[in-house]
Amino acid sequence: MGSSYPNRAAAGAALADALAGYAGRPDVVVLGLVRGGMPVAAAVARRLGVALDALVIRKLGVPWAPEVAFGALGPGGVVVRNDDVTARLEQGEMDGVLERETAELARRSAHYRGGRPPLALAGKVAVLVDDGLATGASARAAVAVARALAADRVVLAVPVGSGRALDVLVPLVDELVCPMRPPSFGAVSEFYDDFHQVTDREVAEALDVRPPGTV
Repeated sequence: MGSSYPNRAAAGAALADALAGYAGRPDVVVLGLVRGGMPVAAAVARRLGVALDALVIRKLGVPWAPEVAFGALGPGGVVVRNDDVTARLEQGEMDGVLERETAELARRSAHYRGGRPPLALAGKVAVLVDDGLATGASARAAVAVARALAADRVVLAVPVGSGRALDVLVPLVDELVCPMRPPSFGAVSEFYDDFHQVTDREVAEALDVRPPGTV
């Protein structure tokens, strides 16, 4: 493994190799975290020949520094918080962000799911895929959603992750797959040659992926 991936599809191919034991299983569903995780997840699902779906998670950013997450929000009212950051914020500051992101999560969930039924993970192996793990807030929310939906097994798969975030996530999942674990970690974008912002159209195209042999 080199120091970076050419793009998200290549990262998904690397993850699929590491997840080969799940190939062809009807009880496996790959969940791409919208939006950046979807191209990665689509490559994983295509190569493994398993189902693909989307999971909308919204980062809760500090009002004056949105790239810094004080938590994350998922479907069903799941909220996880970064206590180190929330301790430095006023409740009113957080409430405003939570209200705005709750509305955006509802909008995006309706948009991406279209006429499809809600996620049903009972009896399933949920493979949660994102394009990288920085603070881990979004991944923690995704794991909480999968647990709340009674997934039999929760697997977190990311192409690259910070050691600190990985350490936090390990006890929360049944399996964690991360091929690239750099000793120094600044941002996920550092480990991709192409890290463009994923569009709604790309998410829609990714969701058109179907396992081989299905219609």
